[in-house]
Amino acid sequence: MPKNFTLPTALEPYKGFGDPRAHVKKFQSMMFFNSPNNEPVLCRAFPTYLDGAALLWFSKLSAGSISSFEDLARSFIDYFAASRIYVHGSDYLGTIKQGQHESLKDYMTRFADATMEIQDLDPAVHLHALKAGLRPGKFRETIAITKPKTLEEFRERAAGQMEIEELREAQKSDKQPHRRDEERAFRSPGNRDIKKPSKPASKYNTYTRFNTRR
Repeated sequence: MPKNFTLPTALEPYKGFGDPRAHVKKFQSMMFFNSPNNEPVLCRAFPTYLDGAALLWFSKLSAGSISSFEDLARSFIDYFAASRIYVHGSDYLGTIKQGQHESLKDYMTRFADATMEIQDLDPAVHLHALKAGLRPGKFRETIAITKPKTLEEFRERAAGQMEIEELREAQKSDKQPHRRDEERAFRSPGNRDIKKPSKPASKYNTYTRFNTRR
């Protein structure tokens, strides 16, 4: 290995799901930055970015079957070509909807995770799907009126809404302990034992007094 060579740490290992071509391109771009045009280094470093089914595939390669990184990349792409069907397209974003009780922060986080799998995503498509997935309510009405034209404008308005939601949750959590304490005091064993003596219901207003013992 070359002197002062360090493996990139930003690349996630490929586990057998997703586009294998994209993984190879990312690997090459990172490796060329540290050690350009070095075939042996590419071949030896590539398996360190494999995991699961992909690492098992590499371990089963017969000795002497790979003579260059081009051969390794071609064999890798051909074997995991079917895994590209698990990659979502931009149409998939239309299926992501904010849940009835889901916070705006959780919704946007889930939406952002889905966009990471889509290559060359059009920002206009991204923004349209993000707005369409909002549940009916005041924030959706605000977005319909203000009509943000960029993702940055949408995020600025969403930041204010998320602060409001977090403030409401904090206020709820502050009130709950007081209510619980009141419920505990009301339901305490001491309170259960303290009972007011109950008088029997009277059927008549006056009764004849007994003048002799039973």
